[in-house]
Amino acid sequence: MKLKGALILFLCFCFSQGAFSQNLSQKLDSSPNVSDLSPDDIMKKVETRYAVSGFSTNFFQASTIKAMEITDSASGKAFFKRPDKMRWEYETPDRQTIITDGNRLWIYRPGDNQVMVGEAPSFFGDGKGFSFLSDMKLVKKQFTILLDKKVEDDTHVLKLLPRQKTFDVSVIYLFISTKNFEVLKIVTYNSYGDETRIELDNIQFKQNIDDSMFNFKIPKGVEILHLDEQ
Repeated sequence: MKLKGALILFLCFCFSQGAFSQNLSQKLDSSPNVSDLSPDDIMKKVETRYAVSGFSTNFFQASTIKAMEITDSASGKAFFKRPDKMRWEYETPDRQTIITDGNRLWIYRPGDNQVMVGEAPSFFGDGKGFSFLSDMKLVKKQFTILLDKKVEDDTHVLKLLPRQKTFDVSVIYLFISTKNFEVLKIVTYNSYGDETRIELDNIQFKQNIDDSMFNFKIPKGVEILHLDEQ
């Protein structure tokens, strides 16, 4: 059973994110023992690592609906630019692109000759989902941060509890490299116990990603659906 719709809905209702300043070459503060770092220490180093205008990454996504015991997966490439721009290019199993400029949202599914449009804050606001990847400072503002495990397989594991309770997100786990403080994996659970796992690979920090990457011109003849009417 395909979960293409479930993947889209999760991203739409479980997404939201400007944490990048300007000096990627700035060295991270060293610590004598990484296992002694507090959650605040870890997040400060993450913010420093992501202190750039934007970055790109390959991703693998697995979504599980607990009640139905169904898991589906997808993969592709994503781009982020502070403070709130995102572009997710799904390559497998079906091609689709999810784009937001911070105000508008487009979900383009060429195989269905269809584009869904809506307002980004309605879907990505209040700290929901992975939009904090474009602004790591939002993590502290939108979540209570706990240290779940000091070090696991060379990663810090942080447990994020939303300050505003929603059914879409009940807890998020961040798996952060102890070597360079890059976010390697994000695991999110909603109130029903459904899980979405995102693994990030080949992260490329770039000083400039053109704004045109976060805009979408609807092709002629494509069916247009409005998300607020779904």
